[in-house]
Amino acid sequence: MKKLLALPLTFALAASALAACGPQDDSSSTGGKKDKAADKPEKLVIWEDQEKGSGTQDAIKKFEEKYGIKVEMKEIPMLDQQEKLRLDGPAKKGPDVITTPHDRIGPLAIEGLIAPIEVSDDVTKLYTESSINALTYDGNLYGLPKSTETPVFIYNKKQMSEAPESLDDVLAFSKGDKGGAQYGFLANWTDFYFANGVLSGYGSYVFKDDNGTLDPKDLGLANEGAVEGLSYITSWYKDGLFPKGIIGEKAGQTIDGLFQEGKVASVMNGPWSFQGYKDAGVDIGVAPMPKLPNGEYVKTFIGVKGYNVSQFSENKEWAAKLVEFITNEENAKTRFEKTAEIPPVVSLMEDPIIADNEAAKAVAVQSERGVPMPNIPEMAEVWAPAANALQLSATGKSEPKAALDSAVKTIGQNIEANHSK
Repeated sequence: MKKLLALPLTFALAASALAACGPQDDSSSTGGKKDKAADKPEKLVIWEDQEKGSGTQDAIKKFEEKYGIKVEMKEIPMLDQQEKLRLDGPAKKGPDVITTPHDRIGPLAIEGLIAPIEVSDDVTKLYTESSINALTYDGNLYGLPKSTETPVFIYNKKQMSEAPESLDDVLAFSKGDKGGAQYGFLANWTDFYFANGVLSGYGSYVFKDDNGTLDPKDLGLANEGAVEGLSYITSWYKDGLFPKGIIGEKAGQTIDGLFQEGKVASVMNGPWSFQGYKDAGVDIGVAPMPKLPNGEYVKTFIGVKGYNVSQFSENKEWAAKLVEFITNEENAKTRFEKTAEIPPVVSLMEDPIIADNEAAKAVAVQSERGVPMPNIPEMAEVWAPAANALQLSATGKSEPKAALDSAVKTIGQNIEANHSK
């Protein structure tokens, strides 16, 4: 999903509130306590992502058997659901539950398309803190996590025997024999989605995080850490370790091609790339990103897909109960077995199904080290100026500090122009 998430998941209801008569009614949010229990509906509708329904079918069947409510599941491409909900919701033809990437939470909430929910600590503690934070906007929780993804270190086992512990080790390998490859390591570090992991590892931030609320007026993309991080990125280009062809929009495709052809021993990429590499005949190894030269972890952007209650649902409390049910530990494990989507459920991180799966474990560990991609609408103003700064520095057309200062100025101006209230 990677940057598709960025262009522009955490639901549940405390079990004690649902034990007997079902969820409590509230027209604007779920989980709140009312004097009268919500009537049990005959049917709920959930929009699942395309080709992911197999991971949800068993959970839906169990829910139907337990509560006597029919659940109709429709597979709709995840990135199309927002527009379809905008049209079908007001016409009362929409779903009770949708699935969406977490960075769309802010825009969806502002537009009034999804409803906030209230959950107990017993529910939220089932999931990683970062995945819950990702589904929180303006202090409100808007869903429960379905899956998580983030860039990791991927290597060709024929050219690299094991994943290095640090990027210093990767650097030495890239300056050495490279395992017989043309390049030792490649990363699309002129794309801010990938580069942010390095910048953040050195101390930068996109928007200041004030106890879970992001401040779009406080940008940290030109602070001392950001400059140090971009200087490190630029050194890979200056030293000729990254070819000129991996700058700009087609860099990702170029990296994929070189890795599939055996011309590069290792890359930074996400779980969406695993199957393509395997299909190309590459025996891949997967690990969390090696540590930065400063001893810190690469703090990659993490993307969280979640299930959310539609604001147009007439059965929000039962919809929330459905979301809580299909994202619990048992059903999350089943979903992983059938779709390979990695659930950010704490207890499953040490379960053999993930712990013994090299690729899944790497993504899970790296997700805990990463930071949620900002889910506020102002993030849309960051991508192009940040990418421009990265490219100017990588090509030597601008010093890192000057490039970042210019980017932050542009981002601030665009936020003021397009998002001022």
